[in-house]
Amino acid sequence: MTIRREAWGEAGGRPVHLYTLAANGLEVSVATYGGVIVRMMVPDGVGNTANVTLGYDSVDGYINDSCYFGCIVGRVANRIGHARFTLDGAEHALDRNHGDHQLHGGARGFHARVWNAQAEETPDGPRLRLTRTSPDGEQGYPGTVEARVDYTLLRDGLRLDFVAETDKPTPVNMTNHSYFNLSGRAGSSCLDHRLSIPAGRILETDTALIPTGGLAGVAGTPFDFRSGEAVGARIMEESAPLSVGRGYDHYFVLDDGSDRLKTAATVYDPASGRTMEVWTTHPGVQFYSGNHIPEGLPGRDGARYAPRCGFCLEAHGYVDAPNHPGFPSVTLLPGETMHHTIIYKFSAK
Repeated sequence: MTIRREAWGEAGGRPVHLYTLAANGLEVSVATYGGVIVRMMVPDGVGNTANVTLGYDSVDGYINDSCYFGCIVGRVANRIGHARFTLDGAEHALDRNHGDHQLHGGARGFHARVWNAQAEETPDGPRLRLTRTSPDGEQGYPGTVEARVDYTLLRDGLRLDFVAETDKPTPVNMTNHSYFNLSGRAGSSCLDHRLSIPAGRILETDTALIPTGGLAGVAGTPFDFRSGEAVGARIMEESAPLSVGRGYDHYFVLDDGSDRLKTAATVYDPASGRTMEVWTTHPGVQFYSGNHIPEGLPGRDGARYAPRCGFCLEAHGYVDAPNHPGFPSVTLLPGETMHHTIIYKFSAK
């Protein structure tokens, strides 16, 4: 096991460092800016190791990024309708950074902050602990939140533990926003990857992809991935939800909605033989097929990215939960500790 630390520029006048964790043939590099997973080196079926995530060569790329490559998103991941919610009778107006709505915690959310870091060896593997204090009123959210994300490199993958405490009631719903392409060929399409998600329902959304409060069954639709299907097999089918998202950008409600650790998705790349399993304690996962990656976007190691050259599987609580009393709550109360886990497990054949 090894842990390396290197200077990686600065953001907002603060130094940024890049930490690399290596063990058992896997290697993960994480920046203190946004908690970004810069690279994830994973062997294929014949032992060749390649980076399976999208990203940039320097911190400047992430500062100017509009795709949320690899970062921590919060306080609340995904969309909050009309950038406002009511909690305990008080309405809170949030930063609007997505038309009339808020996306991924606002323009200066957790993804755009420099985190404090501490690295150490643990019995499970090398670990990087990132922490920051989100002050009362940041991006419109009430309460001061002490946030922590632990990255632990396991024997067969990467575990992320998200922890938060608050001094006032406030919504907290963090996740990681990595884009994956298991082929290891940067810029190539991910539409031939085979995806399975054990979810019989998705959140119903309006024309702005804001949840209506209803659930829609996936049977007989392009959203049925329960038996496994290529990502691109039905992405061009006539479907109002697909048309609105210009592809997949929808929250899948797992059949097992408990807070126990369970499989949320499995992805297999036939070309490389790599398989990735996503495990989580969350009740669902947002599947995004990279529809809005700009054509020709300069990426890491000279790559040129394009729409659908990477996909996201963002495990988190229900989208826009603060505005839907019928959804499982993401409100954190004083005296409580929020703790959720996401694990990316890799294998190859």
